[in-house]
Amino acid sequence: MKIYSSLWEADDWATQGGRVKIDWSNAPFSASYRSFNDQSACSRASNARWVACDANKDSWMSTSLNNNQYGQMKRVQDEFMIYNYCTDYKRFPQGLPKDCNL
Repeated sequence: MKIYSSLWEADDWATQGGRVKIDWSNAPFSASYRSFNDQSACSRASNARWVACDANKDSWMSTSLNNNQYGQMKRVQDEFMIYNYCTDYKRFPQGLPKDCNL
């Protein structure tokens, strides 16, 4: 299995409205992953157009956050998240992406 990452040219929406500029002199940018575990990942057969996911009771897809975990996630979002495309009505004037309603 391989994981690919990409860096978008994000002059406005992902750079605090353009206040933080990307220093392209540091390119190429790279990312690495430590302790990645894909044991519960969804899979796709090489000739299939769809992805099969096992959403049984032990799957990450059927879990939800308890109050403590939700509070931890909210704190991290409040302190560190600089962009949320689910609140970017300027970028999506025709309506927010479907996953914003989940």
